[in-house]
Amino acid sequence: MKIQSGRSRAYRIVSLIILIILAFLFTFPLYWIITGAFKSSAVNNSPQPTWWPTEWVTDNFKALFKQRTAPLWEIFMPFGSFTNPEKNRVVLFAGPDAPAAFRWLINAVFMAVAAMVITCVTAAMAGYALAKKRFNGRALLFSLIVCAMALPKQVILIPLLKEMSGLRLYGSLWAVIFPTVGWPFGVFLMKQFSEGIPGEILEAARIDGSSEWNTFTTVVMPMIKPGIGALAIFTFINCWNDYFMQLVMLDANNVYTISMGIATLQAETSTDIGLLMAGAAMASVPIITIFLIFQKYFTQGIAMGAVKG
Repeated sequence: MKIQSGRSRAYRIVSLIILIILAFLFTFPLYWIITGAFKSSAVNNSPQPTWWPTEWVTDNFKALFKQRTAPLWEIFMPFGSFTNPEKNRVVLFAGPDAPAAFRWLINAVFMAVAAMVITCVTAAMAGYALAKKRFNGRALLFSLIVCAMALPKQVILIPLLKEMSGLRLYGSLWAVIFPTVGWPFGVFLMKQFSEGIPGEILEAARIDGSSEWNTFTTVVMPMIKPGIGALAIFTFINCWNDYFMQLVMLDANNVYTISMGIATLQAETSTDIGLLMAGAAMASVPIITIFLIFQKYFTQGIAMGAVKG
């Protein structure tokens, strides 16, 4: 017993050391970005690395906010380009001019949150239907969804581009949101979680006179909440980091996301490392916030998925 206890303690100590090392390796880039955003240009451009700023400055953020300006918000006429001979977006209302970095951050947050909400709702409905409903072609449809998971986005880029152009959505944030909403992985994940819902509970709800929509919202959704939380984080991160689609679909300063805006600044000021660090630090705040909000559901979803596997 003493030997087993000693081995168990040694295993815990080694595991803790390994976890600490991995945590340090994963968090060090974030630490370097945040500290670099508050270093002076001379320190950032120095060949000798400075691990901790001797002087904390805000010049990088001031330069970031002075680079460009853009309307803080804009409201477009839905499909207004169909009636516009020049095929441009029709702006109904525009907010006051503000630093473009604020507009880029607002665009990125709106894009990722809209994609997250729509994806979670549609994927939950589709996954529940595929798991608990019996209809012709169900197996074939699910097989097509699984096959679609293997297709990289670059393969279907031309059809997506033509589709967004045909809908006059090219150049808007919706051209990035809608392709993300049709994410096969989301449907697959929700189907796996919906499989664990006991059929007796659904049958009891129908016997009590519950409608299909009421059953889905009051019975199904609470039972698959951990899966929805995990999918929310996956979708937010996937949309936020999808620089490739943003590069292809967005074409104007007013609709750039923070990633696109930083990239254009990098092309203009390739030697100003502090400016790029400030933009990267600003871009990391929303994604860290979303992870902290959904962390509990994320860990529950991963744990449940591991048990099912």
